[in-house]
Amino acid sequence: MTTPADIRSDSSLVVELYKDLHRHPELGFQEHRTVGLVVDRLRTSGFEVTTGVGRTGVVGVLRNGDGPTIAMRADMDALPVREDTGLDYASTVTATDENGKTVPVAHACGHDLHTTCLLGAADILASDTSQWSGTVVLLFQPAEELGAGAQAMVDDGVWDRFPKPDVVLGQHVSPLPAGKIAGHPGASYAGSDSLRVRLVGRGAHGSMPEASVDPIVLAAATVLRLQTVISREIPSTATAVLTVGSIHAGDAANVIPGEAEIQLNIRSYNETVRGRILDSVERIVRGEAAASGAPDESTITEIERFPVVTNDPDALRTTLDAFADWLGASNILDPGAGAGSEDVGILATSCGAPLSYWLLGGADPSLFTTGDMTDPALLKVPSNHSPHYAPVIDPTLATGVRALVIAARTWLGPSASR
Repeated sequence: MTTPADIRSDSSLVVELYKDLHRHPELGFQEHRTVGLVVDRLRTSGFEVTTGVGRTGVVGVLRNGDGPTIAMRADMDALPVREDTGLDYASTVTATDENGKTVPVAHACGHDLHTTCLLGAADILASDTSQWSGTVVLLFQPAEELGAGAQAMVDDGVWDRFPKPDVVLGQHVSPLPAGKIAGHPGASYAGSDSLRVRLVGRGAHGSMPEASVDPIVLAAATVLRLQTVISREIPSTATAVLTVGSIHAGDAANVIPGEAEIQLNIRSYNETVRGRILDSVERIVRGEAAASGAPDESTITEIERFPVVTNDPDALRTTLDAFADWLGASNILDPGAGAGSEDVGILATSCGAPLSYWLLGGADPSLFTTGDMTDPALLKVPSNHSPHYAPVIDPTLATGVRALVIAARTWLGPSASR
């Protein structure tokens, strides 16, 4: 069994790498500086390194005789969020997003920690190959926040160019107490569809509404009707969410604009429910436009999509049992199915491998009372995507590196036989 002594995850070099990545976040498909650091570290550890996989993705391969092949994934991109943590290594970076807009950038989701932990684990696995046999494939994935990075790597032939794994492993830092790990079998993270709806009206002077088809009224009616999809069209036993997160129309108080735009997000856990919600959205958008006498049809375009992340129950159990031997069973939690979304599942389903994906606690343990999923602090501590979100370095970083090493050695085994 791996012991803390042979896991050099509290190295000051690892901590400094994490702080460096945190200070220098990069948006999806712009992770060029991050890629440079990843490549240098992997080559120093002795991995075969290939860059440009799925635009800005990196693949590292380490072969150590016969045995299973595992893939471990870390995402590298950051968010267009202005950091407000007060940390001395906080980001002050801005960048140009895909729409040409200058935005603040921060690692408000913890991908910097994911990248650091996988690099730390890579160094440990490479430095002591006597404890395992097989092949390790490391995937440093771009553009997870855009829902595009995993598919980009698959489309670029990642499983044609590199060894196909027997299992895909990964972790995501979360606002659970640091030192705890959580995983849920089956459908673990929701599928997500983000849509942009353009509603066409007829503009007019604010004093002559009779000459208009008011797209603001049309948008308001559409938003209200959309709120009935989950409550009145989806079975009460199904779990789904529909959120309208953006609405925009007009620029002046006395001008009725010619169009309005709303953006909405759907979360669901199976294709039947997803399909029904999407059909309902289209029917409502078309119907409200017709009821308003809109001169042109409304348009619905996809912004991004994440499929449901499904953990293979047996694969997850194998990994969590190894963590329980290390951390103790009381520190392994089942968070239930989460409404957050991820694209890691694409990497597993595209090659037919089981997925074992877990949550890594990253919040100050002193903030919690029960330390389990009933703890009221879970609703109070800053969560991923918050401008206030930042994992505590100790013990999160050490736990994250150690978890990846233990998971890898569990699946690779001490010899070629398993």
